[in-house]
Amino acid sequence: MADQTIIDLLGESAEDLLQYRSTTVSKELLHVPGPDFIDRVFVQTNRSIPVLRSLATLFNYGRLAGTGYVSILPIDQGIEHTAGFSFAPNPIYFDPENIIRLAIEGGCNAVATTFGNLGMIARKYAHKIPFIVKINHNELLTYPTKYNQIMFGSVEEAWNLGAVAVGATIYFGSEESSRQIIEVSQAFERAHELGMATILWCYTRNSAFKTKDKDYHVAADITGQANHLGVTIQADIIKQKMPETNGGFEAVNFSKWHKDMYNKLATDHPIDLCRYQVLNCYMGRAGLINSGGESAGDTDLEQSVRTAVINKRAGGMGLILGRRAFQRPFEEGVKLLNLVQDVYGDSSITLA
Repeated sequence: MADQTIIDLLGESAEDLLQYRSTTVSKELLHVPGPDFIDRVFVQTNRSIPVLRSLATLFNYGRLAGTGYVSILPIDQGIEHTAGFSFAPNPIYFDPENIIRLAIEGGCNAVATTFGNLGMIARKYAHKIPFIVKINHNELLTYPTKYNQIMFGSVEEAWNLGAVAVGATIYFGSEESSRQIIEVSQAFERAHELGMATILWCYTRNSAFKTKDKDYHVAADITGQANHLGVTIQADIIKQKMPETNGGFEAVNFSKWHKDMYNKLATDHPIDLCRYQVLNCYMGRAGLINSGGESAGDTDLEQSVRTAVINKRAGGMGLILGRRAFQRPFEEGVKLLNLVQDVYGDSSITLA
């Protein structure tokens, strides 16, 4: 039985999430996280020895070291959402050292943040926690607002900072997606040449994906295809938002879909929706980490634990959670990160 704290936080949904048995794609077909994940999955790939070493560094740090699961603290919101908006609830995070401290004291596998943040304190912390450099961003100072990921530095500079991995975002479905796919593909190739792992924020962005009734930016079919494009450009780990619905292709009436995508490969249960995302990550050969989402205040603990349970039982590799941790007092942020990690450390919470 799962830890009582986890059960209590799940509340009325505890039984449904912890006891659910999926009847879609068998869990036996998945490449699930575990202590031997690198030997079992990545050793078979074209990744070089230095990349394998970087992945091992990532997997073997923090409270989840040696489990095959990861808990990553991502803080690039100072650019993506403006610094004032992001850090006003807790101004200590204007200082990048506190970002690194939160990741370390929170027991994370790694910290993912900007060139500027890591560059300012790299010599003090590069040997104390794995760095992931976010190499592109959408900035919000252009008026009128536009949504376009652009490079903020080079892969070589990420390597000079001592990073074990680079992270990048592609807005799949946007007008600029073709350029972003080419840029990020080239950056990931270079990162692998230098021995770094690659993590892709596989976000979807198109006004047509949002109808009067639903937001299909978080549909399992559309996000799943974004994941499939991400692993095609050789992302080692995929970051994706937790799916909340399905049938985006059919509802928006674009691209191609098969009825079995909705009838056999998924149901409306959140674990099955997330598992469809895992399927599109080469059945889990590339790890799926779901994002924590924006902070909702009092319900952050419950929602974060819920997301972790869904991701783990679907076959995912972990969570990448930022705002819910840093937009609260430091010690409370540490507690939240630890609670999420406890889900992945709980051996009674198994694949659905």
